[in-house]
Amino acid sequence: MMGSSSFNTRVQWHLSFLERTVLNEDDPSSRLLYSYHSAIEGFAARLSDSEFSALQTTHGVIAVRPDHRLQIHTTYSYKFLGLGLAGNQRPPFQSKLGQGTIIGVLDTGVWPESPSFADNGMPPVPKKWRGTCQEGQSFSSSLCNRKLVGARFYIKGHRASSSPPPPPASIMEYISPRDAHGHGTHTSSTAAGTPVPSASVLGNGAGEARGMAPGSHVAVYKVCWFNGCYTSDILAAIDEAIRDGVDILSLSLGGFPIPLYVDSIAIGAYRATEKGIMVICAGGNNGPIPSSVANEAPWITTVGASSIDRRFPANVHTGDGQILNGESMYPVSQFANGGRELELVYGGENGAELCFSGSLSKERVAGKMVVCDRSPSGRALQGEVVKENGGAGMILANSELNQEENSVDVHVLPATLIGYAESIRLKSYINSTRKPTARIEFEGTVIGKSRAPAIALFSSRGPSLTNPSILKPDIIAPGVNIIAAWPENLGPTGLVEDARRVNFTVLSGTSMACPHVSGIAALIRAAHPSWSPAAIKSAIMTTSDTLDHWGKPIMDGPKPASVFAMGSGHVNPMRAIDPGLVYDIKPDDYIAHLCTLGYSRAEIFVVTHRDVNCLNILSKNRDFSLNYPSLSVIFKHGIRSRVITRRLTNVGLPNSTYSVQVNAPQGLKVKVMPESLTFNHLYRSKIYRVWFFSTKGTSKQVSYGQGHLTWVHNQQSHYKVRSPISVTWV
Repeated sequence: MMGSSSFNTRVQWHLSFLERTVLNEDDPSSRLLYSYHSAIEGFAARLSDSEFSALQTTHGVIAVRPDHRLQIHTTYSYKFLGLGLAGNQRPPFQSKLGQGTIIGVLDTGVWPESPSFADNGMPPVPKKWRGTCQEGQSFSSSLCNRKLVGARFYIKGHRASSSPPPPPASIMEYISPRDAHGHGTHTSSTAAGTPVPSASVLGNGAGEARGMAPGSHVAVYKVCWFNGCYTSDILAAIDEAIRDGVDILSLSLGGFPIPLYVDSIAIGAYRATEKGIMVICAGGNNGPIPSSVANEAPWITTVGASSIDRRFPANVHTGDGQILNGESMYPVSQFANGGRELELVYGGENGAELCFSGSLSKERVAGKMVVCDRSPSGRALQGEVVKENGGAGMILANSELNQEENSVDVHVLPATLIGYAESIRLKSYINSTRKPTARIEFEGTVIGKSRAPAIALFSSRGPSLTNPSILKPDIIAPGVNIIAAWPENLGPTGLVEDARRVNFTVLSGTSMACPHVSGIAALIRAAHPSWSPAAIKSAIMTTSDTLDHWGKPIMDGPKPASVFAMGSGHVNPMRAIDPGLVYDIKPDDYIAHLCTLGYSRAEIFVVTHRDVNCLNILSKNRDFSLNYPSLSVIFKHGIRSRVITRRLTNVGLPNSTYSVQVNAPQGLKVKVMPESLTFNHLYRSKIYRVWFFSTKGTSKQVSYGQGHLTWVHNQQSHYKVRSPISVTWV
C-alpha cells in the first residue's frame, strides 16, 4: 500500500481502504483485525469474496493475500554442543551466558510457573525493553519476571478464519499467553531456560536442564492455537516484537516453500532484519522429500534437525531368541510386568495393524503385546488405544517411509519403537509360529555410545524450491529426542487421557532444532553486540562441523549427508563465538538479490516497502551475487562457467593472513583470486572472486555436486572459515 501522507495515523489510513471496500452497512472498524506498523505496510481484515476482489483494484493497493494457516513444525543437548564446561575451563564469552539479550519466541505460549522460567540470578530487565505482560485467562501480569520479560497473545486471525472448528471439549485453550499445548514452553526453555538441577522425564534423561543462553531474557508471543497458526496473527506478533526491542526472533513454525512476496514470515522477517533483529526459523518436518525446506528467505537463518548421542534403549526379545533394537522413554519404575514374556498380536480387521481408535478388539488384545505399524494419528495415541483395549504392551513398528527414524515417547503403557529393518524381522517371526511371544527390556538412558550428530529423517531438505541460488537449510542443530520444559497441566505425552504430571518432556522436530540456534545466536549477540544479523549468521555457518563426534562424516541414513540435508553443517557454538572472518550483508543487498531473481517492482515493494528500479540497481551492480556464507552455482542453458564475488570482514585478530583451500565438486574446476587475504586491522574487508568451470557433459537430467571453500589463518589454525559449495546442472 502506498500514499499515507494525508492521514493522521496509520489506522485511519488503513480504515479508509475498508470504507471504500466494505459493501454492507458494517462499521469498517469492526472488520479491521490488525493495523501493522513495523513488520509490513498494511493491515488484516475480514472480507467477503466480492470485497476481496474490490480491494485488489483499489488505488494504492499493491497486493491482497488470503490469510494462511501454518503449523508448529534439554537435559543434555547443551553439553553435546560443548556448552557444559565448568569452573576455570569455561571460555570467557560464556560468563555472559547471553546476558542483556532478549529472545522473542512465536509459538503456542508459555507456562510461566515452570522452573525453567524462574528468574533467580537473572540481571534486571534491559532498559531497551518496551514490551508488556498482557493479561488474559489464567494469566496475570505478575507472572512475568526478569527471565520472562514479556508475554502477548494474538487470536484475531484465528477467530476470523473461515469457521475454525471449536476445540474438543477435553482441550483447555487459554485466551491468554498461557500455553495449553506445551510446544511453546518447550521451545522457549530450549533457547534460554534457567538451569534446573535434577531434571528428568519420570526418571529418564536425568541431569541439569538449561537453555542454550540461560542468561538471556525471553519474550513470548502466542500465535498458535489448537488448529494452527494464522499468518495475520504471526505478522501482528512480529510487528509488535520489532517495537518491543527483541534481539532475536525464534519461529518454530511454517508451511511449505512459497515465493517470498506471498510469504508473511519472510516479509515480517525482512523488516525485523532491517532493524537489526536476527530471525531464526525451523526448516520444516517434510523430509526426506527434496526441495521441501520452508522459511527459505536469505535473511532468515533456516535450521534443520539432527540427532544427539543419547539413547533410551528398550529392546525387544522375541520368543525365538532374537534381540530387536528399540527405544522408549516409558519409565522403568512403572513397568509392573517386569519384562515378562507376552503373546504378540498383530493385524486383523478394521485397520487393526495401525491401532486406530475403534480398530482393536478387547477380546483379542487384552493382556497381550500389540504390534502397531506407525500411523499419522500419533505414536503416543496408538499406545493409548492399545491401553484402553486392555493391551499389556505395544511395539511400534516403523514403515518403509519411517526407515530407522527413532523419535521416542513417554508412553502410557510399556512400549517401544523399532526401525523398519527390525520390523521386517519381527513380522517374519510372527508369521513363522502359531503363538509368537516377546518381552521388552528397558535399559534407561545411555550416552556417548552411538554416532552423532546425524540428519533426522524428517528434517526438510533442499535445494530451495523458490530460490535455488541460496543453499538451504543454513545449519542443522539437535532436534531429535530433546528434553525441555513442559506445562504442569499436561501429561508427558500431551494426551488428554495421560494423568501423569511432569515439568519436562521429550519432543522431536526442526521446532526443537530452531531454538538451539536462537539461543546460540543470543550468546554471540551478547559477546558482539554491534554485529549485524548477517554477521552472526555467518559466524554460525562458517564454523559448523561436517564430521560427527567420532570424526567421521555426518550421516543421512546409510549415506554421508549432502549439503541439501545439512546446509553448512552442524552448529558449533564454541567456534561460532570467535569465527575470525564473517560474510556481512546490508539490508539493501537483499533488494539487489531480489532483482536477480526477476521479482517485479510490486513484488519487491511487498517484501521491502521500497519502490525500486531493478534495471538501475543491477546496472550499478554488474555480476551481483549476494554475500552469502555458502556458495550455490547453477549451470543451465549451455552455460559452462560462472563467477561469484564474496567479501570477508576480519573480526578475529589484526595483522592476519588467510589462505584459501578448495575441495572442488566433481565435474567442476574452481579458481579463487586472490589465493590469500591479508587484514592489517580489525573490521577491514577484502574481496575475492571464484571462477567455476563445468567439466561435465550435457545431460537431460538434473544433477548435483558439492564441495567446500575454506579460508585458513596462516598462524592460528583454529580459524577456519568454511563455505559449502553446491552446484546444480539443469
